[in-house]
Amino acid sequence: MKLVVRVIEARNIPAMDQNGYSDPYVRLQLGRQRFKTKVVRKSLSPSWEEEFSFKVEDLKDELVISVLDEDKYFNDDFVGFLKIPVSRVFDADNKSLPTAWHSLQPKNKKSKNKDCGEILLTISFSHNTSSADFNINSDPLDQLKTTESPKRSFSGPSNAPSPVRVEDTTSSREEKSCAQKTLAGRIAQMFNKNSDTASDRGVDFLELPETTKSELFDDKCVDQSSSASFEEAMKTMEPRDLGSEVPSNLPGGVLVDQMYVIAPQDLNTLLFSPDSNFPRTWAEEQGNTELQIGPWRFENGCESLKRDVTYIKAANKLIKATKGFEEQTYLKADGKVFAILASVSTPEVMYGGSFKTELLFCITPGPELSSGEQSSHLVISWRMNFLQSTMMKGMIENGARSALRETYEQFATFLSQTITPVDSNDMGLNKEQILASLQPEPQSDWKLAVHYFANFTVVSSFFMGIYVLIHIWLATSTTIQGLEFVGLDLPDSIGEFIVCGVLVLQGERFLQLISRFMQARKQKGSDHGVKAQGDGWLLTVALIKGDNLAAVDSSGFCDPYVVFTCNGKSRTSSIKFQQCDPMWNEIFEYDAMDEPPSMLDVEVYDFDGPFNEATSLGHAEINFVKSDISDLADVWIPLQGKLAQACQSKLHLRIFLNNTKGSNVVKEYLTKMEKEVGKKGRLFLSARIIGFHANLFGHKTNFFFLWEDIEDIQVLPPSLSSMGSPVIVMTLRQGRGMDARHGAKTQDEEGRLKFHFHSFVSYNVAHRTIMALWKARSLSPEQKVQIVEESEAKSLQSEEGGTFLGLEDVTMSEVYSSVLPVPMSFFMELFGGGELERAVMEKAGCVSYSCSSWESEKLDVYERQIYYRFDKCISRYRGEVTSTQQKSPLPNGNGWLVEEVMTLHGVPLGDYFNLHLRYQVEDSPSRPKGCLAQVYLGVAWLKSTRHQKRITKNIVSNLEDRLRVKLSVIEKEFAAR
Repeated sequence: MKLVVRVIEARNIPAMDQNGYSDPYVRLQLGRQRFKTKVVRKSLSPSWEEEFSFKVEDLKDELVISVLDEDKYFNDDFVGFLKIPVSRVFDADNKSLPTAWHSLQPKNKKSKNKDCGEILLTISFSHNTSSADFNINSDPLDQLKTTESPKRSFSGPSNAPSPVRVEDTTSSREEKSCAQKTLAGRIAQMFNKNSDTASDRGVDFLELPETTKSELFDDKCVDQSSSASFEEAMKTMEPRDLGSEVPSNLPGGVLVDQMYVIAPQDLNTLLFSPDSNFPRTWAEEQGNTELQIGPWRFENGCESLKRDVTYIKAANKLIKATKGFEEQTYLKADGKVFAILASVSTPEVMYGGSFKTELLFCITPGPELSSGEQSSHLVISWRMNFLQSTMMKGMIENGARSALRETYEQFATFLSQTITPVDSNDMGLNKEQILASLQPEPQSDWKLAVHYFANFTVVSSFFMGIYVLIHIWLATSTTIQGLEFVGLDLPDSIGEFIVCGVLVLQGERFLQLISRFMQARKQKGSDHGVKAQGDGWLLTVALIKGDNLAAVDSSGFCDPYVVFTCNGKSRTSSIKFQQCDPMWNEIFEYDAMDEPPSMLDVEVYDFDGPFNEATSLGHAEINFVKSDISDLADVWIPLQGKLAQACQSKLHLRIFLNNTKGSNVVKEYLTKMEKEVGKKGRLFLSARIIGFHANLFGHKTNFFFLWEDIEDIQVLPPSLSSMGSPVIVMTLRQGRGMDARHGAKTQDEEGRLKFHFHSFVSYNVAHRTIMALWKARSLSPEQKVQIVEESEAKSLQSEEGGTFLGLEDVTMSEVYSSVLPVPMSFFMELFGGGELERAVMEKAGCVSYSCSSWESEKLDVYERQIYYRFDKCISRYRGEVTSTQQKSPLPNGNGWLVEEVMTLHGVPLGDYFNLHLRYQVEDSPSRPKGCLAQVYLGVAWLKSTRHQKRITKNIVSNLEDRLRVKLSVIEKEFAAR
């Protein structure tokens, strides 16, 4: 028997993609027979009109129908499913279920989308059994020879089989496997063991449980292509990929970004054609052996083109020779643009089964050169795809990053020996040609006024005004009544009152339109054509046009204009009246900058008069650090925001960034910045980036991000883990700084990275500089550099003076000064970490006292950490203390200077301040066996409070008492010796 299923259409499918639509298709399974429909693009009410035929062997089976959303680059999203027992269809009238809507069920009860939509189906048993139906008493091998297509289209007679689609039909090997599960099949397998077992092994589908596994259908139908040539395969994909978007670069970073003097299709053939000798030559150059390149094959019904490549990767200093498996897939091939995703796995290396390395090759047309030759732009980006969680994720990513950069630097050099790279001089000429061809669209004021005022509001106001004037001319004067007097004619009824109100509102609206138009004409000028001044980095932005801008006016149009902001300087376009697809063709230039810009903010507004707040139609940010400048030479920028995303608004821009001093590539600057981060050591601040470098136990950590990436900066109170130093927490904007995520402390629920910085040499200077640069991120680089220089100058002065942890910013006052009858060497044992220090501190009310050994920080400067708790007699809160001490000899060599920064924990307002102490001990000239001890105190306030004087007085009083106790104990201990 055959079960015929007609999949007609669906409705109310939930939107699974960011564009507000889905790309749904249907998968059907009965036992081990599986088929699927075509994919309907960008639809929430798809129509398929397809028919499938299943062979029924057991009435206890269930027909499982699933609706999925196709994702071109990732796993398909599950929408909903339903199960229909075959017995239900068999027991129904005429052994068929009439055409009806069936509700789709979510994957499980925890799914967010409870309403999965409905699907229209017709299910029935076929009354005409053909000789192709399986009979348990017949030879299954003979039956396989006469199997007909399981699918028919509605475009022809229902009984006529349609041409077989590769992804939906079950191959003879799969049918043979299904047949062998029957009794006759198993007997046939026994007699044909030698000839069939080897070929059937591996094609048997896994038995899916009756639980939710049958809902997903994660496995793909694999179909081998015919022996078509590479050129024929490209021609097959060309009409399918026309108009599709070019995949964006992978988040791991760009490995190769270069222009070549070669047509895009020729470069694609050179790199990926089976007849090309380049891949084999490159493998030999790398030392790889046993290279095997499989044929290109179509899968998923000619929707994807794939091939497999295997090789033995040459050994290096770290790993031995390992086998590599590479699957190459064409994501786009429209004849001009080619995108190939290569997924590389090396299971033999350590943790190799937990990750795959993905490389994206994008070949796009370059600008036409001055010589008339075609050019191609090759960009290779990468990312790590972790199949399972591992603690070694950061180490694996860092190792892969360095290895890939080295490999593809060699690749770019090797490719340049085969084809010629584009000369930068040709690129400059091309830029001038492109900009010269852009001319703003001229439009007269009269034509614009007609277009602007040709709407219902103006027309209705005009006819209503004519109507009222004719009425006044025809009407006769009425007698004065009620509260009227000569010159004041009031409405005589409710109807007249309403009509007067409507006329006033209509007239006001009409006058507002006129006023708005006149003000806009005064501001119609833009920054188009204003030439840049100076030498350095020149940024040129060409605004071509907009597409699908949101209509916010009652007329169904908008009055858009664009504002570009870079380094605190703005450029404004002209206003385009009553247009949702405006054409600008305007050019904006920014004055030369010493450093390349990091961010360009783009905001699209709707003009609504000179005094009303402009409505944002969308915004976008262009990150020059993360983007390839060559990609921005001709790009469509999608706008963000509720209105923009609802309308899928976008802008067509052409952006050029070059350096008049010679270097025209931003990559060189970024490479220099990365090296600077490593040279500076620890935290590195510049006018453009904030970077970090560390080398702990041979493990290097380097990262940097932009000031514009930072959303918020907070200061956490000192803790024991931060060695008594306040912690500066930088929270990045969502999706920013992903290249530096290996240095982030945490990531919040919204996906924002948080970076923690502490243990500054001078916290106050560091905090002041960081906050100044962050708050000034909208200023020009020159202004930012000035702020940094001022802060660095102050920091250098403090370092030359030998101060510690920002003591120069705290007012120190003397709280104790006396000549003690003990030698200086004995007094310094108070800071020696021995028995005397412990005895003195315990007498002073310090419990659980512990200290680290002195460590040399620089020449004649030593540092250590201290921890203790207050006794109840000192503080009823029994707070904790963490402090850092630094010891250095006095300039005259006759004594010591000990500086201490103390942080209190567990006491009220303890996070509002730090205590700064300075002990100066030197030999006393008046007393041969005595020493002069001076103690200074300062309070550094981290937060303001009205109790500052009261707290300071309490601290000074308590410290003076504790100092007297300490010094008395020292004198007694010296006398006892």
